[in-house]
Amino acid sequence: MSQVNNLEGVAYAKKTNIRWHIVIMLFIVTAVNVGDRTTLAIAGKDMSSALGINPGQMGWIFSAFAWAYCIAQIPGGWLLDRFGSKKIYLWSLSLWSIFTLLQGFVAVFDGYGAVISLAVLLFFVGLAEAPSMPGNSRFIAAWFPSKERATAAAVFNSAQYFATVIFAPIMGWLTMSMGWESIFIFMGLLGLLVTLMAARVIHNPLSHPKANAAEIDYIREGGALVDMDQQSIKKAPSKKAGALKQLMSNRMLLGIYLGQYCITVITYFFITWFPLYLAMEKHLDIKTVGFIAAIPAICGFLGGLLGGVLSDRILKATQSLSIARKTPIVFGMIMSMMMIFCNYVDSIYMVVFFMALAFLGKGIGALGWAVMSDVAPKEMAGTAGGIFNLCGNISGIVSPVVIGYIVKATGHFEWALVYVSLHALVAIFSYLVIVGPIKRIEIKTAAPDAEMLG
Repeated sequence: MSQVNNLEGVAYAKKTNIRWHIVIMLFIVTAVNVGDRTTLAIAGKDMSSALGINPGQMGWIFSAFAWAYCIAQIPGGWLLDRFGSKKIYLWSLSLWSIFTLLQGFVAVFDGYGAVISLAVLLFFVGLAEAPSMPGNSRFIAAWFPSKERATAAAVFNSAQYFATVIFAPIMGWLTMSMGWESIFIFMGLLGLLVTLMAARVIHNPLSHPKANAAEIDYIREGGALVDMDQQSIKKAPSKKAGALKQLMSNRMLLGIYLGQYCITVITYFFITWFPLYLAMEKHLDIKTVGFIAAIPAICGFLGGLLGGVLSDRILKATQSLSIARKTPIVFGMIMSMMMIFCNYVDSIYMVVFFMALAFLGKGIGALGWAVMSDVAPKEMAGTAGGIFNLCGNISGIVSPVVIGYIVKATGHFEWALVYVSLHALVAIFSYLVIVGPIKRIEIKTAAPDAEMLG
């Protein structure tokens, strides 16, 4: 018996862990992705003064990205399914980095020309970034067994908070030292560098030069979709339309989509209006804003990792995907609602405390991509992820504009915080009442049924 155990130990020791290299690279790419979206929030105050942009106009500029991002989600998911994850992922990263870089030069135009060019470039950034998060979901589904999937998804998803931790102070310093234009140039060049890194690191499981057979067998046996790109299924147009209809009408998915919309409202508040909340409501200078904004983001980063680990441990203990995924989401959303207490305190320390708790909770509850990796059909994982991300990021069109007009109408952020907190409550309702059991969707086709009837 001891000899058998020793042999098993040797076999296990020889198993590579390339999947964790992949998720670290996804983390870096996602950090740059979200960092690019944060540039306007950090540069917003100085840019507004230089270009004459009022809060209402800034809300529309923020939403230009989200309009394009939403429009391109389903096409971006289809591209991933059609041409494979790696190729589309790298094109996405390189293009959005170029468009980010070009935003540093919008001041060459005068007045409305600068405003329009900024909005157009943000629109193109949104188009280019669309395949990124569905691509992450595809890589996680392909590389990770079910019991590790929430942790892996939490790692790349936590990059959205890490991006603020790292980039907000850097951008604040660059803005103060070199002008607001410099942060766009910095992030664009960084994105191009990361593209070169990703091209060397990211591969699909069956084509990775360093992943051995033991690791492939391990992840395949655990439920990883290792041949997702190798078995591209070409459907007739009518069947594709029918499959898309199923993705848009399934009750579980509809609940997940609604929950993601609400959770993403919280995300967009933190990456768009939160720095301006500190600058406009609390009258902090932009350099201080950059450093203070990093404190809640650190909590969000830790919460993101904690939520994934907690979910996988609950799954191991209960063997229930529904309990494992829903518990951290509900608990995290309850914590996120604590931001509303900022309306009742004056101390900047208390404001940071409540925002840190809210961001910690948002991180714990941000398991949507893990859920999508669990439920998306193998043959349409990219498309399903695109629909999911589309529904979530519609909030990027709506919430920055709504918050902008709330601030413009009231001169303060109190009702804006109420607006964001209510979305956390709706997310709880969606997962507890609408979603039901969490399980993988299987696309049904009419052809087999017709043959059986015949």
